[in-house]
Amino acid sequence: MKQIVITSKNNQIRAAVLDDEKLIEVLDDTAIESRLAGSIYKGKVNNIVPGIQAAFVDIGLGKNAFLYVGDVVPADYIGDEKIIPATMPSIENFLREGQEIIVQIVREPVGSKGARVTTNLSLAGRYVVLLPGVEGYLGVSRKIKNQLERQRLQIMGEKAKPSGAGLIIRTLAEGVSDKEFFEDVERLLFLQQEIFKKIENKTIRGLLYSGSDPFSRLLRETIDDQVDKIVIDDDDLAEILRDKLREVGCSAANRVWTDLKGSLFERYGIDVGIRNALQPKVQLASGGYLVIEQTEALTAIDVNSGKYTGKTSLEETLLNLNLEAAEEISRQIRLRNLSGIIIIDFIDLDKTEDWQTLLGCLEKHFQLDKVKCKVMGLTKLGLVEVTRKKEGQTLAARYTAACPKCSGKGWVTKL
Repeated sequence: MKQIVITSKNNQIRAAVLDDEKLIEVLDDTAIESRLAGSIYKGKVNNIVPGIQAAFVDIGLGKNAFLYVGDVVPADYIGDEKIIPATMPSIENFLREGQEIIVQIVREPVGSKGARVTTNLSLAGRYVVLLPGVEGYLGVSRKIKNQLERQRLQIMGEKAKPSGAGLIIRTLAEGVSDKEFFEDVERLLFLQQEIFKKIENKTIRGLLYSGSDPFSRLLRETIDDQVDKIVIDDDDLAEILRDKLREVGCSAANRVWTDLKGSLFERYGIDVGIRNALQPKVQLASGGYLVIEQTEALTAIDVNSGKYTGKTSLEETLLNLNLEAAEEISRQIRLRNLSGIIIIDFIDLDKTEDWQTLLGCLEKHFQLDKVKCKVMGLTKLGLVEVTRKKEGQTLAARYTAACPKCSGKGWVTKL
């Protein structure tokens, strides 16, 4: 049972997604840095560094954004994947210092590093992504496996594809009607026109477009016909959400309810779920547990047997524990919004087929994540390597602050 709980207390919108009463995602608008990916800015090239084939662009965020030459070269796609050429001309062929350019954030600022940006713009709708300037391109999400459905969507895409732009058809488009599909394209074309008007205005600097508020992301990526219930603690917001869902033809509009009785996040156990997700240790139902540690370079996840002893053979005991851990790891990665390189130390398995079963289970659960995850396989040391695209700040960055005494180390010195 999939539920979404939305609260608007203290003039801020927060949303939580639950699956079978387990918290799997938390969205909020408490900090501008938390959802910068996808935002479009008019910026100025501050300096060009030929040695790293990159430029640093002032977009008004304090730290200059990083623009690599591969993100300046006109984009090329295969399916729904962007392809970066093996050889590229010098960045000095494209940019000069002091030049005003339009860029879009593709990676959030982290620590002392500024945001990474691209000049290849994309506008994400509910069913399609519009690619301004990518003339004639049409791609279909690889997650849509049904060949007849892919053909149907390709035919619709060819009809809807605008002049001077390309389209990528998203996974949510599977089974959508022609009317809903074309309306989504029309909304994106209107949005493109509004952005281009701002670009042409010589006086406008900084932010041109942001679709990062919780409502926009929920409508674009989370709310679908499989949502059983949406609960909101504000009558006006509930009616706005119903109208938006009706506009995109989502039947979940009929499952929006208002609940004004106290704190929804407290009653649905969401605040407790967030606090638990900020701890390194995660208890498993079987008696085993995970330890999750984040570093600047990667995240390490260790699987421990704890009190779990199984009932039959050792091999079956270890496989069952690892399978349980794989499901919980996929949930924790999504909930904590972990990204980059993730190393998982499962309990060692002797049989190759058991490892294949485990990796298949991990990939199956990652398919439920809207953010792109990839299981790279086993390393020579028997560790499982996973990568996940960065989308916004981690849960820890949004809900914790480093201790001023130990700089976030979490220990007390005896000295």
